[in-house]
Amino acid sequence: MTSATSKHSFQAEVAQLLHLVTHSLYSNKEIFLRELVSNASDACDKLRFEAINNDGLYEDQPELKVFVSFDEKARTLTIRDTGIGMSRQEAIDHLGTIAKSGTREFMSRLTGDQKADAQLIGQFGVGFYSGFIVADKITVESRRAGLPADQGVRWTSTGAGDFDVEDIERAERGTSVILHLREDASEYLNGWKLKSVIGKYSDHISLPILMEKEEWKDGENDQPGGMVKTGEWEPINKASALWTRPKKDITEEQYIEFYKAIGHDFEAPLAWSHNRVEGSTEYTQLLYVPAKAPMDLWNRERSGGVKLYVKRVFIMDDAEALLPSYLRFVKGVIDSADLPLNVSRELLQESRDVKAIREGSTKRVLSMLEDLARQQKEGETDEAKAKYGKFYAEFGAVLKEGLGEDFANRDRIAKLLRFASSTSDVADVSLADYKARMKEGQEAIYYITADTLAAAKSSPQLEIFRKKGIEVLLMADRVDEWALSHLHEFDGTPLQSVAKGAVDLGKLQDEEEKKAAEEAAETFKPLLEKLKEALKDKAADVRVTTRLVDSPACLVVQDGGMSTQLARMLKQAGQPVPETKPVLEVNAQHPLVMKLEGSEHFDDLANVLFDQALLAEGGMPEDPAAYVRRVNSLLA
Repeated sequence: MTSATSKHSFQAEVAQLLHLVTHSLYSNKEIFLRELVSNASDACDKLRFEAINNDGLYEDQPELKVFVSFDEKARTLTIRDTGIGMSRQEAIDHLGTIAKSGTREFMSRLTGDQKADAQLIGQFGVGFYSGFIVADKITVESRRAGLPADQGVRWTSTGAGDFDVEDIERAERGTSVILHLREDASEYLNGWKLKSVIGKYSDHISLPILMEKEEWKDGENDQPGGMVKTGEWEPINKASALWTRPKKDITEEQYIEFYKAIGHDFEAPLAWSHNRVEGSTEYTQLLYVPAKAPMDLWNRERSGGVKLYVKRVFIMDDAEALLPSYLRFVKGVIDSADLPLNVSRELLQESRDVKAIREGSTKRVLSMLEDLARQQKEGETDEAKAKYGKFYAEFGAVLKEGLGEDFANRDRIAKLLRFASSTSDVADVSLADYKARMKEGQEAIYYITADTLAAAKSSPQLEIFRKKGIEVLLMADRVDEWALSHLHEFDGTPLQSVAKGAVDLGKLQDEEEKKAAEEAAETFKPLLEKLKEALKDKAADVRVTTRLVDSPACLVVQDGGMSTQLARMLKQAGQPVPETKPVLEVNAQHPLVMKLEGSEHFDDLANVLFDQALLAEGGMPEDPAAYVRRVNSLLA
């Protein structure tokens, strides 16, 4: 039975993607075969999972396999599987749209740099479309397991903006992807070439990948000899899950290629850990730290990159219960011997075994990161020394989330953090490094948060620290303010924001300075009262500062209060923010402050002083027009 063909348009993002792919975006053409074989394997895994509760889905084909074949005359390469298959609607949905969240962000990240964009596509995992690298037309024939033979579907496209769908008769379940190869892709009509590519990228796949056996046949009647297909199918991969093999039998190259296949990545990972854990809970873990962040890393709703298997049966992708959210960049496989085969996402949340796997895997990842951090100082090669810096540039801000999410490992996470400082523009200063070079008599680790590194570095609040030669950590990640609220001390030394509370440099401030500050506060008392009155709607308090050297004023918040930077971020995110007023600190020695006394423009000067302090820390006056009017009036 066949039906009339219906035509459909690709989702806009897919059309853009296909345009890139068909212009040879992928820097490594042969990657298409890895992606399509991986998809075929996934389809078989999904059937095996669904058949746990409905073994009728196997129909009369109990074996799950992937077949790769080619036809030189027709110039086609076919990847066929006996997996779950697709219904007509599934073919339209799965092959015409990118269903993952973050698609628009993905497209907006494309730069036009072929190599960089290729990596983005790889990370996004839209592997089916990679077939258009080598094909000018793709035909997909499929039937979903459990549907009758007359409900097969044929999907066809040239990748030019639309695709055709028709109903077909298909006896066997599963999917065939038929690539009509371009003239410049003839190398993939060669059995030896296909075997070498599959051996390189897909040897780890636990299902048999079969190709038709070929034998050499001598030429006859002046005809040249050549390879001839025998009609017999033979496996061309080891067909054993890589993580189940002994570590000593796996090469570094095999670990890397396995990562690239499951992570849809082009770059080798920075580190990996392969372990069999025995005890009350038994499981195998093969976990990787990628070299590049995925484009949707900051979408906290995205699932992690860990695949869950139970007794080598694939259960689910992106099993977020197996690692905490702040380690969502980790990719890999966890294979449990203790979980039930029909485990659901809901059961995962409640399982005691999953809790043990989560804790063990978290510790394993932190150990990997600690090894990378150690190599940064002790590594034998420049490449080894550079790895932790690469990791931190990509994932450091996400790691900081762990301070608030993972109390049990907070100290380990704190040791892994790196910051820029008033003495280093590069984010390579650890809390231990800072502590080791604290000045004699210094009693706190000082830090400042700001919207940007430049704003932090030029903040007026650093002036007294620069004058005293005291290092201050500069924090400009959006997560810093929240994360640091969960870390009050490091190795017994308190952390102190230079923008909160009064500055108390303790033993670092000599008696003469303390005395001068006290005298200034007393002398300026009438002026401070007047300033408080003029700024009563804006400032919670006005006081003489000891932290300023060159600037006339700065804003600080009370100890335990919400910083103005965090308040701004919450407002931008549409979150409710409690109404709080900052404290204005004034430099009694500054000419502008001294000019206040007796000025006929006192209120204007007071408001300009406050608004300038707000601007200096990256804020914006509540009434910019009024600020401009006051400045113009004073200038005139």
